[in-house]
Amino acid sequence: MGKGVLLGMSGGTDSSVAALLLQEQGYEVTGITFRFHEDEGDTAYLDDAREVAAQLGIRHLTYDAREVFRQTVEDYFVREYLAGRTPVPCTLCNNLLKWPLLCRVADREGIPHVATGHYVRTVNDGGRHYIVRGADPDKDQSFFLWGLPQEVIRRMVLPMGGRTKAEVRRLAAERGLRKAAVKRDSLGVCFCPGDYRPYLRARVADGRIRPGWFYDEDGTPLGRHEGYPFYTIGQRRGLGLWLNRPVFVKDIDPTTNRVTLSPLSSLERREMVLTDWRVVRPDDVLGRSDVDVRIRYRKQLNRATVTLLPDGRLHVRLHEPLTAIAPGQAAAFYRGDRVLGGGIIA
Repeated sequence: MGKGVLLGMSGGTDSSVAALLLQEQGYEVTGITFRFHEDEGDTAYLDDAREVAAQLGIRHLTYDAREVFRQTVEDYFVREYLAGRTPVPCTLCNNLLKWPLLCRVADREGIPHVATGHYVRTVNDGGRHYIVRGADPDKDQSFFLWGLPQEVIRRMVLPMGGRTKAEVRRLAAERGLRKAAVKRDSLGVCFCPGDYRPYLRARVADGRIRPGWFYDEDGTPLGRHEGYPFYTIGQRRGLGLWLNRPVFVKDIDPTTNRVTLSPLSSLERREMVLTDWRVVRPDDVLGRSDVDVRIRYRKQLNRATVTLLPDGRLHVRLHEPLTAIAPGQAAAFYRGDRVLGGGIIA
């Protein structure tokens, strides 16, 4: 392959420093900024990306993907909550939209490599390419990338994988990227950071989300709720109940608008089933009892045994119980720092 690379540039700290590092590594960098979601028409991020590209002397492209983002990510987000499930928009966006789109534009432009400011690495093991956790445990983003196919991973160049966020900010300041050096990190889902409920209420027709009842495991009413889509499995805070004991969301029934609450111990599970799964090498995962699984970005790893069911889904038997296993969320498989694959919890 040549030394051309197409870099996704958001206008933030990480992708700006990634452009700088790729240049120093001898790559011919082309930056591209995808217009995925713009809050009230705010396009300052486009100006910031263009400014960095101009400062570094690299070509910069823009790509309007707002409609496909709405159809692929935002509509899915709403559908999942209305189905009583908990969506994983960042996983979906990375695996089905952002990285494939980078590759598509790179092909159009005749560019062999693709890059972002993700804090992950890759490794080639016998012709199979794996995502590997980043060196900074607080910024590692490998959990979101388990669904990428080999044809994408083998083209990835990831200059941030071996660095910490503190190093990256220092580099930006030292090399003259002063605005990027002090930019705040984006938090949560890009199109509804923080509380997702106002966004959901605005997107759903009147009457679809209506008040209902919380019940305990015995079917005793505990109080009113605002509508089942506003709750997720394992949730404790924000229920609006004042009981003399801690309770957590155990089950959500969209048909009856019923939300069941229970003690935390009732949420413990030793197994789960995954759909829409992908693994790099089946022998790494299937029938093995030494696979580590993670069900949340910040959750700890848990040892598991993974088997293939007759219907094509994966069965995951946990060696130690986990709480808050929510349908719709992702589960990623690891061995050491290496991502083996993952799937969606059914």
